[in-house]
Amino acid sequence: MGKLPIVIRFVFIWLILYLLLMVPNGVLVEAEEEKKKRPQASKELTLPNNVISITKENTFPNPSDDATVVEPSDLARQLINEASETIENPELVKLLNESTIKTTPLTFGYEAEIFLGRWPLRYESESSSIIWDYKHVNTNELNNRGQEQGKKLMYRQEKEETVKGALMNQVEQPEMIKTLMLQKTKERAPFSLAFTTKVGANTKLNNVYNVGPKKVGVLQAYVPAVNEKGQIIFGDVYLHTKGSDIQLVIKNVTKQSIGAWIPIQDHISLTYTIK
Repeated sequence: MGKLPIVIRFVFIWLILYLLLMVPNGVLVEAEEEKKKRPQASKELTLPNNVISITKENTFPNPSDDATVVEPSDLARQLINEASETIENPELVKLLNESTIKTTPLTFGYEAEIFLGRWPLRYESESSSIIWDYKHVNTNELNNRGQEQGKKLMYRQEKEETVKGALMNQVEQPEMIKTLMLQKTKERAPFSLAFTTKVGANTKLNNVYNVGPKKVGVLQAYVPAVNEKGQIIFGDVYLHTKGSDIQLVIKNVTKQSIGAWIPIQDHISLTYTIK
């Protein structure tokens, strides 16, 4: 019986050590699991080795599709910073910039809520990948059958080709969605992106492909694209005023999965086969 207090003390110390060591680990694991559930931003996009830049060679000058940066006014910045949801839609920022709200002592005790509409607030990227053969744009063929000497084949664009991207899903306000997806994808792309791009006729490259005697060489050209997938966050936007206090209130927030093909400007990929 005299040994019982020692046993109790041992169990008590063991329980304290367990709580100190195991509980924090459990919290960390839970926090890590929660973090994994959130959309993860993709790393910088890199092009496959068979994708070649034709920025200098392209006979059609593709316009830059850089979206105009809308700087929020002081009031708009305050409303956006204090909103419960992150807002990255430049059209909504523009609307807030155009809003003029004046408060006077007579507004004391006055409360109102103005519905500004249902808006796509932002785009959250979940995955991005390069499709090197998104759209076939050209074929160069050299028939060397019946010849005893080898010949050389090079890329030459036979005619002007227009390549368009697209959303994979039907959504409301598709142009706004395209803008949000494009500006988010460009943050990770060290090359130009646009939903419409062109390869001009007579665009050439000096890369040489040998065609042996009695063979046929075929050189295919494609415009690559980014396959972008993620979620669009929508919300009902209200302007709430109470006296001199003004707030942007976001209600009924929903998420919708979305995907898009976004062509890569002034780049082609080439595949060469011998028959």
